[in-house]
Amino acid sequence: MKADELHELIANGEGLQLEFKRCGAGVEHDVYETICAFANRYGGDLLLGVLDDGTVSGVPDKAAPQLARAIISTANDSNVFLPAMSLDPKIEECEGKTIIRVHVPQSADVHAYKGVFWDRAGEADVRVRNASKIAEMAIRKQGIFTERKILPFASMADLRPDVIAKCRSWASNMAVGDHPWKSLDDENLVASAGLIRTDPETGRKGLTLAAILLFGKDDAILEACPGYMTDALLRIRNTDRYDDRDTIRTNLIDSFGRLEEFARRHMTDPFYLDGPHRISLSGVITREMFANTLMHREFSSAYIAKFVIARDRMFVENASRSNWTGSITPDNVEPTQKNPLIAAVFRAMGLADTLGSGVRKLFRYTRDYAGADPEFHEGDVFRITVPIRDEHIAWGSIPAGVGLPAFSSVSNVADAAVPESWPESWPKPWSESRSESWSESWSESWSESWSESFPPTVENKVLVLLAVSPKGTKELLPLLHLATLANSLRTALASLLSRGLVERTIPDKPTSRLQQYRLTAKGCAAIAAATAHSGKRSAK
Repeated sequence: MKADELHELIANGEGLQLEFKRCGAGVEHDVYETICAFANRYGGDLLLGVLDDGTVSGVPDKAAPQLARAIISTANDSNVFLPAMSLDPKIEECEGKTIIRVHVPQSADVHAYKGVFWDRAGEADVRVRNASKIAEMAIRKQGIFTERKILPFASMADLRPDVIAKCRSWASNMAVGDHPWKSLDDENLVASAGLIRTDPETGRKGLTLAAILLFGKDDAILEACPGYMTDALLRIRNTDRYDDRDTIRTNLIDSFGRLEEFARRHMTDPFYLDGPHRISLSGVITREMFANTLMHREFSSAYIAKFVIARDRMFVENASRSNWTGSITPDNVEPTQKNPLIAAVFRAMGLADTLGSGVRKLFRYTRDYAGADPEFHEGDVFRITVPIRDEHIAWGSIPAGVGLPAFSSVSNVADAAVPESWPESWPKPWSESRSESWSESWSESWSESWSESFPPTVENKVLVLLAVSPKGTKELLPLLHLATLANSLRTALASLLSRGLVERTIPDKPTSRLQQYRLTAKGCAAIAAATAHSGKRSAK
C-alpha cells in the first residue's frame, strides 16, 4: 500500500472494518480475536504497531518477519481456527517506522478461534455464545455468497458421475501423497468439498448451487441458474458480431476445457523458456483468465460472462460482487474470496493457484508475451484485458475472406483495394494459412512481379514481407537472403520508419527482443498503389 493511502487509512480511525493494535515481540490473543471477528462480518484491515488514537508506535524491525509468519501459521492451523483461513500480512513503513497490515477478507464460513465465535460490532470484537446468534451469522453469509444457496429439490441424481470422477482423478494427481478424495464415493466427495450443507433456517440438508455448477447435468444447471452462460467469441473482422463463437452452458469444469480449446484453436503458442523449461505462454495466460471468470463471477446476475479474442487484445468479463471500483495491480491487490467453495475445488484440481497469485502471474507473463501489462478492472463487471499482436492470432483458423492480417486493422485503407491489385504470381495470404513453405516459394517469384515503379530494393522487399504479417529482424533476414548483410536491413527499416511506411509493434521499447514491424496505413496505401502496375502486367 502506498504511503499516502496508509496515512489516509489511519486518519479514518478505528471502525467496523479497521482495528489498530499495539504490538511488541509477540502476537497477542486479541489480534486473532479481531481476525476472527473481521472474517465473520465484512472483513477488514488490522494494523499492528498503531495505537488506538492513530499514533504510529511501530513494531520491532527485526521481529516483523517473524510476527507475520506467526499470523500466517496460526490462521492456517485448524486446531486454532476452525475452519482455517489463509492470510497474507504485509510489512509496511509509515512515518519511518515498521508496521504490519493484515487484510482479512470476508469469509463464506463462520469461524471460531480456539472454540469461540467472534463478531464485529462498531469498533469492538464481540464474543458470540448464543446458538441463535451463530445461526444468524450463517444465514447472513448464505445471503452474501450465492454459491452456498441450498437447493432443496436437487439430489445426487442431478450430478454427473463422470465429472466427479474427473475431479477425483485430477485432485489425486495434484496431491502430494494420497488425496482424501481418492478413496471417497461420489456423495462423500461432494460433502467433503463442503457442497452439501444444512440450511440454518429449516435444518434441512441439501446440495448447494456450487455443487450443481461444478458437477451438475446441463438441465439441472439451467433449472438452478437460468442466466448461467459463458460466451466465447472471436472478433477479428466482424467486430459487430463474430467470426467464431462457442456458447457454453455446461458445468464449470467442462466449461474450462471448452474455453481452453477455443483459445488453442485461434491463438498461436510462441516458443518460450521459463528457466530451463519450455512452457505454453498463451496457455498460462488464458488459464489464469478462465479460472478467474469461472470461479469468481456472481451467479445471481444475468450478465453473460465472455471470453473475447479481438484484433489487439483478448479479455474476459463477468458479473462481480465487489466492494469497490478501480484498477488492480500487483501493488494494490487485496485477495477477496467470492466463491470459496468453487475456488477450493478448482485449486484441488490444479486449475487455479492460491488466492491473489494470479494477478502477479499474469503481469509477469503478459509482459513477456506482448511487451505490455494486462489490465484488471474491478467493479460490478470484472474484466481482465491482455494485449495481443498479429502473430498471436492463428490466422489459418479464421474462415477464408476474413482479410489480410496486416491490412484488416487499417481503417483508412479499404481491404478490397489490396487483393484487387495484388500480383497474380504471389500467394493470397488473406485466404491461405501462413506457412514457411509458401513464404519461401513466393519469394522466388519476386523477379516476375517487380516493375519500374516498384523495383526489387531491400525496402520494397521488406514492405511486401510485412504485408503478409508483422515480422522481426530474425524472421526477415533469411527471407531476404541477408544473413550476412544485417546492416542493409537496419538501414532499410530506418528509412521505412522515418517515412512512416512501417511502425514498431512495441514502440515504447525499440530494442525489445520481441520487437516486430508492421505496415502503417501509409505503407498499405503505398504498396497497393505500386503493385497495381505489377498486377496488371502479370495479368497480360
